[in-house]
Amino acid sequence: MSLPLEAGDELTPLRVDPISRTALALFAGGSGDHNPVHIDSDAARAAGMDDVFAHGMLSMAYLGRLLTRQVPQERIRSLRVRFTAVTPVHASPVCTGRVVSVGEHDGELRASVELTVRLSDGTTTLVGDASIAVDRPAER
Repeated sequence: MSLPLEAGDELTPLRVDPISRTALALFAGGSGDHNPVHIDSDAARAAGMDDVFAHGMLSMAYLGRLLTRQVPQERIRSLRVRFTAVTPVHASPVCTGRVVSVGEHDGELRASVELTVRLSDGTTTLVGDASIAVDRPAER
């Protein structure tokens, strides 16, 4: 697969269905993170929240999906994130990525991609970056 990413390229955004209580329960089971603030409204309220909210790793998983929909997994060299806000139940995250630079690193050409997860109200819930091995211009 040819991978001609260049600085300024935008990845096709990933629009996620609203986060349901079912999705939170399934993610808790699949990830092993059974913290009750994610699946029990009473526990969330006792912790000072309005309701349950998504696991941070669920949002990170969506960023992983954003990347692997457009880039072969074996080309991803790193994925780092920082959680900046909670994702409430019923929120609809949108994941985006933008290539900020392309350069040599450890003997291969890599694209540095800024990543963001935002909600419809403009809240940024996750920021991060990824390093992706790309083809040299002669290989394209």
